Amino acid sequence: MKILIINGPNLNFLGIREKNIYGTENYDYLLNMIAEKGKETGCTIEVFQSNHEGAIIDRIQDAYFDGTEGIVINPGAYTHYSYAIHDALASVTIPKVEIHISDITKREEFRKVSVTAPACNKQIYGHGLNGYLEAVDYLLENFLHLDAENS
Repeated sequence: MKILIINGPNLNFLGIREKNIYGTENYDYLLNMIAEKGKETGCTIEVFQSNHEGAIIDRIQDAYFDGTEGIVINPGAYTHYSYAIHDALASVTIPKVEIHISDITKREEFRKVSVTAPACNKQIYGHGLNGYLEAVDYLLENFLHLDAENS
């Protein structure tokens, strides 16, 4: 299975920004965690990060054509207002999981609303960096076995 993990704005600043919310582990730590998950599961996992909305939309659209079978997305602040990312997610039939490191339901009011989650199959929040691994497991458990049964 080919999985694409998309990280939005400021996620490259893990370990630098708001450590009390996002933890002390840096972005390289997250990338290594994800690489290990790929080895453990036999999945090809690509990670893409951008601070630019259009680049995220372009990568979602490219996923439609490049054989991506599952998307994990942490849209960062775009979660709360990017209808353009919502529309890009909604336009691809690839299974999608939205994740957030922090518990967005216990933060500022504006963070409690996700305009992108309705375009995803599942939302995971408040599980720290492990949320990424849970999202990969969800895709494998709910979509990979379906492919094996139908072939």
